[in-house]
Amino acid sequence: MNKVKLNATGRVQGVGFRYMTFQLANRLSIKGTVKNESDGSVTIFAQSDDKLSLQKFISEVRKSPSPYGRVDYLDVKIDNSPDFDDFQMLN
Repeated sequence: MNKVKLNATGRVQGVGFRYMTFQLANRLSIKGTVKNESDGSVTIFAQSDDKLSLQKFISEVRKSPSPYGRVDYLDVKIDNSPDFDDFQMLN
């Protein structure tokens, strides 16, 4: 299982970023969560058995899945959290 924790900063809240990330994750069969943070960033936990799908997901998040959003910086870290069963948007 390939797992990452992403933290996106830029114009990523109030622009449909979480919803479009959710749509992207479902399209690529990515499991995990996406959540707005109080500092204005968005945190994403993502996992996939398919390394290429996960790389595509990271690449698309880096470009912003929302046409109204903008990612200025994407922090990517290997993650060892428990496995996810699906992809969820959190508050």
